[in-house]
Amino acid sequence: MSPPRPHFLVLTFPLQGHIAPALRLARRLLAAAPDVLVTFSTAEAAHRLMFPARPTEQGGGGAEDDAHLEFLPFSDGTEAGDFRSNSADADAGLFNAKMASFHAAGARGVAGVLDALAARGRPVTRVVYTLLLPWAAGVARDRGVPSALYWIQPAAVFAIYHHYFHGHAAGVVAEHRHDPSFVVELPGLAPQTIGDLPSYLTDSTDPSDAFHSIFTTIRDLIESLGKERPRATVLVNTCQELEVGALAAVGAHDVLPVGPVLPSGDDEAGIFEHDDAKYMEWLDAQPASSVVYVSFGSLSTMARELLDELLRGLEESGRPYLCVVRKDIKAALGEAEAAEMVGERLRNGVAVEWCDQARVLSHAAVGCFVTHCGWNSVLESVASGVPMVCVPRVSDQRMNAQLVVREWRAGVRARVDGGGVLRAAEVRRCVDEVMGSSEAAAEVRRMAGEWKRVVAEATGKGGSSERNLAAFVDGARSDF
Repeated sequence: MSPPRPHFLVLTFPLQGHIAPALRLARRLLAAAPDVLVTFSTAEAAHRLMFPARPTEQGGGGAEDDAHLEFLPFSDGTEAGDFRSNSADADAGLFNAKMASFHAAGARGVAGVLDALAARGRPVTRVVYTLLLPWAAGVARDRGVPSALYWIQPAAVFAIYHHYFHGHAAGVVAEHRHDPSFVVELPGLAPQTIGDLPSYLTDSTDPSDAFHSIFTTIRDLIESLGKERPRATVLVNTCQELEVGALAAVGAHDVLPVGPVLPSGDDEAGIFEHDDAKYMEWLDAQPASSVVYVSFGSLSTMARELLDELLRGLEESGRPYLCVVRKDIKAALGEAEAAEMVGERLRNGVAVEWCDQARVLSHAAVGCFVTHCGWNSVLESVASGVPMVCVPRVSDQRMNAQLVVREWRAGVRARVDGGGVLRAAEVRRCVDEVMGSSEAAAEVRRMAGEWKRVVAEATGKGGSSERNLAAFVDGARSDF
């Protein structure tokens, strides 16, 4: 009789920026150990976006890639909607109430998934969950199933949250939260300015803030880790070489850097959008390292003034560019106005509503990435050796930009004006700083290439991240 196989339940919050790295990890687990079973689960509304034509029934098998990977949604009590409408002007009461409902119903839904899988003879042996699911470890613990947090932001941000919610500098941050230049010291980390800390620690501690529930959710998550015995396991989407100091700053848990967990080429590329790839034909016609690629992620809003200044700056740079202007941004501006703006501005570049970002960044024509510095985007850029112009706004993005600019020296930070607008002249300046002929620009490009090599080694056969993932899977086998 063959021995039982480890079965990982990978749970994720229902946002694209969470789903993508979680799905990539699910596939990496299968690649590391083809004999294991993996069930991937997010809330039903997001699941339907992923598989609009594939019906599912909880406990009934769901949609399957093969016998080893199953997609099975959990009920979160809000099946008619999702969280993609997050924005800086969100209604505080509505969003925070929605998060509270999600936590309560999501915990019940995941418990149902665990019970249904066990009833089918496919019991889960290890739960892996992403941030914003602070209840996941408790649900697993109630059923005697070990769990691991999959931290999809940098280790530096995890270390900041860990120390902050363990009583370090919380009062200092609160007192000086309106002074971005004030320096804060946390155990094991280099001094940080208030302006570089995650925005939820400086902007969302007040219950009246639109994202206060994010602050409390992260607090609850950090507290939950302290209940794990003997120690919590935390997988981090980074590699040892990228964040040596930060990884050493959290000794209270077993922290395993297993990243960058990158697209395999056939995983989530077409899940949320349909891609006609005409922009790839356009890229094929451009000279090597000549194109400025611009994308501010799947959630960031873009007012008319910001888009106008951005496009003007790109045109004035004189370089070809590929700019993502999402469909919802166009809708917010008004289709006619958006079409007029894009039509008036575009001379040297093209605008698309969506693209396969990893594929674009790996194209030889791309020489620079103007980015909001979401961690997925940063890692994809580093893995492709593309230098960055960083325009961070919220959450971990400011810290991510610090890593890119100060730690890795693989990009520059753009300055926004008092109203938060990136002006055309600043776009031109920053693009020239990474794509120009100066020695400083050449050094940025050299460092970007060096980090590409480092990441390739870490994630390749025998690399540090591959070894850590293998050790995690081996640990799951020892649970039997």
